[in-house]
Amino acid sequence: MLYLYSFLFTGFVCMIAQVILDNTKLTPGHITTIFVVVGAFLDIFSIYDRIILYVGGGALVPITSFGHLLIHGALEGAQTYGIMGMLMGMFSLTASGICSAIIFSFYLSLIFEPKD
Repeated sequence: MLYLYSFLFTGFVCMIAQVILDNTKLTPGHITTIFVVVGAFLDIFSIYDRIILYVGGGALVPITSFGHLLIHGALEGAQTYGIMGMLMGMFSLTASGICSAIIFSFYLSLIFEPKD
């Protein structure tokens, strides 16, 4: 049942993004930013943690999870190290994803040529 909930949550997030994209003049960059902010906002009130417990890994796949991880790490770092810990903790949970995105995009740019 967890697989079904995970699939439905991820599909629901994608459906919301597609509806916004089809019915507004927002670009994909704007929609991505909105979802990161929504994920961060949900984590401030510990709502996203409850979503993760209920739907499992499906809540960790969409872009909303990036906002959740940024705020989660910042709050954890702030409790441990104070104000400077907020900046250190913000990127501690997201560093592997950011590094892998940079590395993969670099190698893919060597393989593929851009279109005009």
